[in-house]
Amino acid sequence: MTSREAEKLELDRAVGLLGRSTRHGRLLEFMGAKYFSHQEAQLTEFDIARDVFGRSLDTFDPAADAVVRVEAHRLRKKLRDLYEKDDRAHGVHISLPAGTYVPKFTIVEQTATRKRRLPVWGWVLAGALGAGLVGIVIGFASRTEPPRATATTTPAATSPLPVSGSTGQVTELHVIAGYTGGEVIDSSGTRWTPDRFFTRGGTWPRDGSFVRGSSRPFLFKTWRTGEFGYDIPMPPGSYELRLFFVSQQSPGDEKISSFGIALNGERLLQGYDIASSANGAAAADEQVFRDVHPSADGNLRLWFTNETSAPVLNALELTPGTPGKLKPIRISTQRTSFVDHQGQRWRADDYYQGGILSTEHGKVAGTDDPDLFGGERWGHFSYAIPVDRRGRYTVILHFAEFYYGPTLPGGGGTGSRVFHVFCNGQTLLRDFDIYKEAGSLRVVTKSFPHVQPSSFGKINLTFEPAINNASVSGIEIVDESGS
Repeated sequence: MTSREAEKLELDRAVGLLGRSTRHGRLLEFMGAKYFSHQEAQLTEFDIARDVFGRSLDTFDPAADAVVRVEAHRLRKKLRDLYEKDDRAHGVHISLPAGTYVPKFTIVEQTATRKRRLPVWGWVLAGALGAGLVGIVIGFASRTEPPRATATTTPAATSPLPVSGSTGQVTELHVIAGYTGGEVIDSSGTRWTPDRFFTRGGTWPRDGSFVRGSSRPFLFKTWRTGEFGYDIPMPPGSYELRLFFVSQQSPGDEKISSFGIALNGERLLQGYDIASSANGAAAADEQVFRDVHPSADGNLRLWFTNETSAPVLNALELTPGTPGKLKPIRISTQRTSFVDHQGQRWRADDYYQGGILSTEHGKVAGTDDPDLFGGERWGHFSYAIPVDRRGRYTVILHFAEFYYGPTLPGGGGTGSRVFHVFCNGQTLLRDFDIYKEAGSLRVVTKSFPHVQPSSFGKINLTFEPAINNASVSGIEIVDESGS
């Protein structure tokens, strides 16, 4: 057994002893995964706060939130306690040196009178660990280092998913494809878990962290690729399926890279090209499907097939749906989700490109939810909101004037802010003036029915300034099917 294999085996053992679903087990597993994939540079306080403890980088302040430093300190102590109670004659030990988040592996030789620690590169573990453990090592390596696209088994979940009775069927699923770290909570409160229920395919980390068009870049840090599928046990019902992708192409690369997706043996997408749908390189794309049902045997089956290139997937989401129509999409221009006075959840700002999200909230009138519409995205910006292609939708936009008016910092009034709003080639608003409509700090709502999505399944909204900056405070997309 090589030293590297012994290190991986010991990491797996230590994580198991700490508890894979505990904070310290998840933290050590994340650190180990970065170490073995030569990504130690990503073991920063910010990366750990986001990927292990679910903090949003938009709001995380290490000066005010010491969760990473505190939990790393506790992990150091737990590792020391673990090895002080270890009765093995010798073996690999893991420590976390002060001032770093990179784990250190050493081999310890124990004699009758003392333990002597030597650098791990100076030793090779002999047969004391047992040749029968090699299979475990290989299994762990497939979780921490990108394999080739070969058959692979489903890893254990790090946290329980919603299940139906005692059948083991899941009623809701949010997985990050190719990911093996701890649970991640996004800015809208959704809990994303490591990859599961897959068959075949390989995984690897994505180069680069920048992703246009998404407020959840952690969804796009890993891929599953090759020809692969998912067999997901689910009870009967109608579900919404969301598939997440990011374009691999470089700017200026105009070749077609398409693949197909089947659902329960029937074609779901053919000739799907991420870059075309996402409108460029390094851009997120989301494909949405309503009225998704498991097959008669209780499994929902997805299969990804090669056409002109190997298929890839970054994340997968299944949620209970409403038969015959897509559930409303509600977006508040804020960094966290919001539940309004009717109990409706508005997700945190997402699907945007350009513009600036206001960090200061104003007190607005003309609404039962003044806190919901107390912020804005302003500037020259756009939204590409994914929907099911088969629907027709009502687009509802909410505005408020926070800057212009006699009593506000910008002064002025009518004519101080004028802009246009376009949607999928149509003009929704031209020369729109929030102050002229309602004055300052008062919500204005505009509704536009019968909007057809683009051929890529998007409601594309463009906010174009005419005088000063455009602005919006909330967006709703409502499926008109059955209305």
